[in-house]
Amino acid sequence: MVFAAPPERLPTGPDLIKVWFRFVPREGWLPYDTEGLWTTRLSGDTARVANAPFLQDGVAEGDVVRFVTDGEGLHWACERVEASGNCTVRVLPVPGGPLGRSAQAVHEQLAPLGLGGESFSSELPLVAFTVPADADLGRIKALLTRGQRDGWWHFEESCVTDAWRNA
Repeated sequence: MVFAAPPERLPTGPDLIKVWFRFVPREGWLPYDTEGLWTTRLSGDTARVANAPFLQDGVAEGDVVRFVTDGEGLHWACERVEASGNCTVRVLPVPGGPLGRSAQAVHEQLAPLGLGGESFSSELPLVAFTVPADADLGRIKALLTRGQRDGWWHFEESCVTDAWRNA
């Protein structure tokens, strides 16, 4: 399955490429072992991540990754070479909670705090959010924690910074 940001959020042009990440699937989670992220090519073997990952941990939108290109022309991530300072947080609404299974309702709760996100699918309303480095991290964490406590959603921190941890 290919995951992509909404077209209006993606950069355009010949430097836009998909970089694939390999990982070990988590037990009890989605059965995928790869995820393709849109990136903007910076050099022959580096690219800047252009969307939030749904499955890959340890990388955020804006990070720079090094990749290798295989014989079929697929670009495979090797390592993160520059952190953007952004974080990735994933939110899954609780079906029986106040937001139901609505990814849109999750977006509406977090957008006022400057968070942009992408929804996985209507069947799985998981939302991957990019938390900008200059966002009000304390307010965002408080809202996420309160929403989880009150049964609105579950959330996980996929890629966080020291600033996030200390907020």
